[in-house]
Amino acid sequence: MTPFTRSPRLLKGGLVLLDPTTSAVRRIVVLQYNPDTLTRSFQIQAVGQDGGDRSEAFRIKAPPVESYKLEAEIDVTDQLELPDQGQNSVATELGLHPQLAALETIIYPPSERLLENNRLAKAGTLEIAPVESPLTLFVWSKTRIVPVRLTELSVTEEAFDPALNPIRAKVSLGMRVLSVHDLGFDHKGGDLYMGYQKEKERLATKLAGAGFGPLGIGGVP
Repeated sequence: MTPFTRSPRLLKGGLVLLDPTTSAVRRIVVLQYNPDTLTRSFQIQAVGQDGGDRSEAFRIKAPPVESYKLEAEIDVTDQLELPDQGQNSVATELGLHPQLAALETIIYPPSERLLENNRLAKAGTLEIAPVESPLTLFVWSKTRIVPVRLTELSVTEEAFDPALNPIRAKVSLGMRVLSVHDLGFDHKGGDLYMGYQKEKERLATKLAGAGFGPLGIGGVP
């Protein structure tokens, strides 16, 4: 039986890593299964908060600090049933190690830079600049493409093959959105953030206006 060709294509969420200097794509990490929930939180950046000047109570000094949190499942058990077909051979040999490593190395400085910094330190270099990580984009449909910094990554490995390679795991990701307040307007990430915020504003205009009736009042007193 042939599959129904008009069935909608299921989009996946994921991360895109860009070179911080050239914006070239370094790696794309696609979530195997979309999580059931996506938690977002906002910390408002108001001028008059925390006992500030009350005359500035309605002024907002920067975009809110927005955070994302999700839990995704990954497994290769199905691929182990046909070990000789393409990518399945990698799963047979290594289990989930490649998928987990692709996520984990986002928060590691490259080993060659660590070795180079060690060489510079031994040579007497007084100041060694910290390693700049890739520009990480969280992609959740075309309406949410936003620069982020990973703030939390935890992995629970739930099943293993005979060689102790993990074959099923849950990954918890915490991310902080990087706005123009963090990156500036001239940075590639700042430009992408502005597109993200403008898309929010465009979507807000799609909501039909409501009257006072549902609130049980005739107007503002």
